[in-house]
Amino acid sequence: MRDVDVVIIGAGAAGLMCALTAGRRGRRVLVIERSNKPGKKILMSGGGRCNFTNMYAEPANYFSQAENPHFCKSALARYTPWDFVALVAEHGVPYHEKKLGQLFCDNRSKDILGLLLEECRRAAVELHVSTSVQRIERQEDGYRLDTDLGPVRAPSVVVATGGLSIPTLGSTGFGYEIAEQFGHRVLPTRAGLVPFIITDQLKELCVELTGTSVAAVVRCGEHSFRENVLFTHRGLSGPAILQISSFWHLGDAVEIDLLPDRDALDWLQERQAARPDGELRTVLAEVFTKKMAAQLADRWFGSRPMKQHTPAELREIAGRLAHWEVVPAGTEGYRTAEVTLGGVDTAEISPRTMESRRAPGLYFVGEVLDIAGHLGGFNFQWAWASGHAAAQVV
Repeated sequence: MRDVDVVIIGAGAAGLMCALTAGRRGRRVLVIERSNKPGKKILMSGGGRCNFTNMYAEPANYFSQAENPHFCKSALARYTPWDFVALVAEHGVPYHEKKLGQLFCDNRSKDILGLLLEECRRAAVELHVSTSVQRIERQEDGYRLDTDLGPVRAPSVVVATGGLSIPTLGSTGFGYEIAEQFGHRVLPTRAGLVPFIITDQLKELCVELTGTSVAAVVRCGEHSFRENVLFTHRGLSGPAILQISSFWHLGDAVEIDLLPDRDALDWLQERQAARPDGELRTVLAEVFTKKMAAQLADRWFGSRPMKQHTPAELREIAGRLAHWEVVPAGTEGYRTAEVTLGGVDTAEISPRTMESRRAPGLYFVGEVLDIAGHLGGFNFQWAWASGHAAAQVV
């Protein structure tokens, strides 16, 4: 029987942060990772440059399926983006702000994983990869785990298994199974921050414009985001689409404003007066790529000289450009989702310590919880903050 102070299941962002922080406190920490490498999601994130936090992270950037907006406040307040930036600076990792407070590595994501592993090494954290947990049992003095390493006993167990997103990186539903074993409610999960699939008549337009990106405001219900929309051979992607996907449900319409900086009708009327002989596609090419302008004009309106469009037709064109309604057939699912929505109900978790209210000594951190953030480094900040919070008490 191996005895340690805390077992952490999962060597992703939240698990490694929890491990290094608890190790600094002198705790004997054992991290068990099912896949063959730690931090796989860290390595692939941000296009390989890891958008490791956002300077403007605050509770308003997070949401849950159970609508528990206050749960994340304590952890986020006690470990801020600047705390992680200080750690990055301490290790000499160069970084930059890309936009909107998003901080990326100048070089590669492995710089972030490297600093986490180095901090774990300094704190004498024991990390095992390609290692599974077969069984967890509650005992009077803590927990017994049957693992590939043999039996392990610890007063504290931290579940940092992540969600279901990007299963090729090794994600499973094991964390949810643990939660249910100890009486926790697990809210239904679905893919978030994920591209849309288009299958109706708009599919051909998306295919023709694959690779084209355009600034837009995208709305669904009461939520809206201003960012780029990217056309793909399967449908729509880009930051604005990924953001709104977290608030979209099957059957919902998504409204896209392709002219977010203009009153569409005023602009068209002004261009009609200034360029009466110019064709619609030529006028649209002032704000879109030539290919996109031609596709929109030909498919939606027919391209004629501006002077030939009646006031009613201009209103119709303006309405289509400013209120383009799309009903996605679905999303690309967990295969490409950046986050899992839903998960362990936070009503049964201490917001200060991440400890279970049902099973003392059992903790849940990171994506396994019913907390998700916006695109742009917010989900990493939740991983750092929640892992840090649990590590103060395990």
